[in-house]
Formats: sequence, C-alpha cells, structure tokens
Amino acid sequence: MNVTQIHNVYFIGIGGIGMSALARYFNCIGKTVVGYDKTATHLTDELIAEGIAIHFEDNIAEIPSHFYTENTLVVVTPAVPVTHSEWNYFVEREYTIKKRAEVLGIITQDTYTFAVAGTHGKTTTSAILGHILFESGVDVTAFVGGILENYDSNLIGRGKTVTVVEADEFDRSFLHLHPDMACVTSTDADHLDIYGDALAIEASFQEFAAKIEDKSNLFVAAGLPIEGTVVAVNQDAEYKACHVRIEEGAYVFDVQTPTELIRDLHFSLPGTHNLTNAMMALAMAKKYGVSTANIARGLQSFRGIRRRFSFQIKTDDLVYVDDYAHHPTEINAVHQAVRELYPTKKVLAVFQPHLFSRTQDFGADFAKSLSQFDRILLLEIYPARELPIAGINAQWLLDQIENPNKSIVSKSDLVAELCAAQESVLVTIGAGDIGEMVKEIKTGLEQKSRT
Repeated sequence: MNVTQIHNVYFIGIGGIGMSALARYFNCIGKTVVGYDKTATHLTDELIAEGIAIHFEDNIAEIPSHFYTENTLVVVTPAVPVTHSEWNYFVEREYTIKKRAEVLGIITQDTYTFAVAGTHGKTTTSAILGHILFESGVDVTAFVGGILENYDSNLIGRGKTVTVVEADEFDRSFLHLHPDMACVTSTDADHLDIYGDALAIEASFQEFAAKIEDKSNLFVAAGLPIEGTVVAVNQDAEYKACHVRIEEGAYVFDVQTPTELIRDLHFSLPGTHNLTNAMMALAMAKKYGVSTANIARGLQSFRGIRRRFSFQIKTDDLVYVDDYAHHPTEINAVHQAVRELYPTKKVLAVFQPHLFSRTQDFGADFAKSLSQFDRILLLEIYPARELPIAGINAQWLLDQIENPNKSIVSKSDLVAELCAAQESVLVTIGAGDIGEMVKEIKTGLEQKSRT
C-alpha cells in the first residue's frame, strides 16, 4: 500500500499526540479522516475544528458507510484494548490495519527521511530540525510529538521530498523506519514493561543505529555506546557547543563543526538538555546542506513546544512553567533549567506520575529527582494503558521522597493549593491529563494576582 492508494483513514486513538499529527497530515492531503478516542481533549477539539470527524463512544455504528471499501487504512494505537469493538470489526473484515510507525514507513518510503531517536529529546529535536528545514525552504513534512508554538500544530509543512519523524523506541516501533539520516539523543532505561531491562533497550537502539550505514549520517550524544558523529555541549566532539552564556534570558553560544567555527548563535529554550537538542538539529541540518545563516535564523526564531518547559506566566512576582517530563532524567532536566533561570527563588513542583509500571520501575529515581525542588505536590498515578499494580500509588512514591516539604493533592484541590502557594516559581510536570488542567491553573493564578 502507498499513500495514493488510500482514500479513507480511520484512527482508533486519534487524540494521541503522534496519532493526531498523522490525522492532520492525511486531512491536509485530501483524504477522508475519521477517528475515535475515549476522551475529548483540547487536541481533539482542534482536530474537529479542522474538519476531522471524531466520536468518543466505542460503537461500530459510528463507522461511516463509505469506509467499507478496500481503500480504507485503519491506524490503531497500542493503548487500545483487545476488547475494543471497532478494532475487532476491522480485524474480522481483514482491513489494512497499521500502527503509527508502520504508517510513517509508508509515508516516508519515497522521501529523504530524518529519524530522531532517544528516550528523551526526540520531540524537541524533531521540532527544531523541522523548523530549520521549513524556514530554509526545504520541501519538508515534519511529524512532531508536541504542539509547536511557531505553528500551533504538531505537523510542519506538506513537503513531498523530505520527512522528519520521531523514531519511537516504545514497542520497538522505530525499527519499522528506513532513515537516510538519524540521531540518538539518549538511551536511558524506560519502557521496562516492554524491554525488561536496560541492556535490551541499548540493544534495540543499536539495531536502529545499524540502519544508517554511513556513520557520518548518524549523530549521537556524547557518552552513548553507539558509533556515530558525536555531538556535545562544553566537551570535545565533532560538533561542539562552547562559550555558552545567558543573555537576556536566552542562550548565546559558539559551535565548532568539522569545517568551521560558528559564532554567537541564539537559542531561547532553557536547560542544557535543550541546548543539546538544538545541537543535534544543527548538526543534521548542516550535514544535509542547509546554510549556516539559515540554521542561525531557525534556531533564533524557534519558540518552543507546548508542554516542554512552556511558560504560562512569567512576571517579576510569579512564574508558572508546565512540562511534559515523565522520567527521572527529564525531571532532573526541568530542575536544572529552572534553577539556572531562578537560582534565588523557591520552586514548587507538582508531579503526576505516568504509568504504574514506570512509577514502580523508577520509584527511587523519581523520589531523588523530585526531592531537589523546595516543595513537592503529588497527584495520583495516571494509568494510561495500564491496570493498577498492587501497592504502587502516589503514597508509595511520596514515602520515598526525602524532602519533608511534600504532600498528596487531588486534582479537584490542585488549583486552590497553587493559588495559596507562597513559592514564586510553580512547575507542573507529567505526561498524563495534568496537561488538561494547565489552562484552569493559569486562569486561577491570574485571577489571584488581580485581587
């Protein structure tokens, strides 16, 4: 199957960040797109406003009659239970059913493909790279796992010759891709419910990296056990950021490449991890042939991603930042960034753990990461695709946090708790439905500041 053979696309789990980018793509190129999701969100509201029909009840009667054709592609998320009636309807009738990564493989089979892999940093790196290429006039489509502030979308462009995709390690999905150029930002242990242990994760990344025969087209963060072109900040590497300083709240830095020294680049996303992501995007764009001037303009004009250290309120008296972090390493990165920007201010962090299995696997690491903040509020675990695990809950995690300034808060009490907080920097963290509360929290804090 290729894209021209597809007339209709039916998404089961259309509200996911990766699935919704695909839905937007097919809608943009004129396919009929319909989808199901179990819950309405801001993202599904946006898709409906763009003309995509979405329903929230698992009911085969919602499947349009004109989808009963051989030209229909069904895209399903791994989170859908095997009892789902719509999914079973398509399975029983032998429709073409694909996972998101398999569909990306279909879309990219005839394009030059950049694949961005790593347990952390995929979304930001993909977004920066897609933005640089698009702003440089490259005929690109970029599928991004977050909403870009520059585009108010998780889809950049509608190019037919170049594609940027996130190479997702979950369920070994990235092994479906056939990249021409790739990077690996990190290989930390995650998804242990799938892999079992860290060695299995490393082996999977090695298998992905082997897809790039020319190692000059594979970029890896310093310290990773993967052969490739090394990218780093303030340490020796083939692409090295150096003389890093902060001016007016943004990074200014120089870059030494294999062929030149680039001076005084500007990039506004805080945190060393984001500077590393920017360096990955710079290296790939440079290798592809984008001019230094265009790369510099792309980095400076990149405004960030919704829920990636996303400033909601930024005044002298109060700062509110929201972030998607859901792994201890990512929480450490949020802490480093916020301390770098506000070294003398008290910081309150609200964390919603994501998945019972991840919480169990990394409980001690989560506790250590969270203890660094001045005060911690924990929400209950967001289950996503999982059933509960006995004994694994917010109280179990709270008991391991050594910082005594800690407590559990319900979602119904969270806004009031934050409005009463004495800390001047507030951070909400997590990959669950805490993201749906950001607007309400922001409104509550703004109303409080006016009284």
